[in-house]
Amino acid sequence: FQDHVEQLTAKRINTHNTHGTGCTLSSAIASYLAQGYDLLQAVKLAKQYISNAIAHADELDIGSGHGPVNHFFTGHADV
Repeated sequence: FQDHVEQLTAKRINTHNTHGTGCTLSSAIASYLAQGYDLLQAVKLAKQYISNAIAHADELDIGSGHGPVNHFFTGHADV
């Protein structure tokens, strides 16, 4: 393990459609690790993926209340 902390930041996305963000983020990290990325790069890529999934969440029209993130936004084939 490294002796430092890496802080990752991102712009807040204004949406109520955030259901599934934790599970999606952890699955994306596992996916990138399985593809051979090191831990830091896997986390960075997974954060980019979940941020895009949240940004595109309002494109879905599913149910009522807090909806899911959009796992199927364009450009996600590597997860």
